[in-house]
Amino acid sequence: MPTLQPQPEIMTLEQYEDLPEDERVEVFDGIAYNMAGPSEIHQTISTELITILNNYIRNKKGSCRVFHAPFDVKLNDEPLTIVQPDLMIVCDRSKLEGKCCNGAPDFIIEIVSPGNAADDYIRKLYYYQNYGVREYWIVDPRRRTVTVNYFEGGLISITYSFSSTIKVNIYDDFYIDFSQIEPLL
Repeated sequence: MPTLQPQPEIMTLEQYEDLPEDERVEVFDGIAYNMAGPSEIHQTISTELITILNNYIRNKKGSCRVFHAPFDVKLNDEPLTIVQPDLMIVCDRSKLEGKCCNGAPDFIIEIVSPGNAADDYIRKLYYYQNYGVREYWIVDPRRRTVTVNYFEGGLISITYSFSSTIKVNIYDDFYIDFSQIEPLL
């Protein structure tokens, strides 16, 4: 007779908030998952992209805000779902609550780490699409690709190489030239 596997403990918001500040976890449907620390390539890409995103919004005098990890995004209370996207744009400032974004950001970028590719390509794609993120990019340094998932009007998913100039679909006139980033890696 097969043995029953122990069920993981379902984490509450209170338990999450009691975690040590230096402990990075994400919670999907109440189950906590540890996050790996970012690599040098990850940090280089993140720094370049946050600069590009922030400069665009500043130059346009836009009201949206740019954030980078670690900054919590609470997608759901019951069961608890909290993520820490690598980069995000939040246009509805009423979602910002000091230490977190309560609800889906408009735009998210995740930079794939070698040990968590399935999280970015499968798990996070599912949650971001179902909780109202408008656009989700997966930047994969190993493959030198950017997968753009645009959810408004149904899922559109296109994969580009790092030599591409890619449109940020939540804006009419915003493009990111990855060929400017690739030489830095």
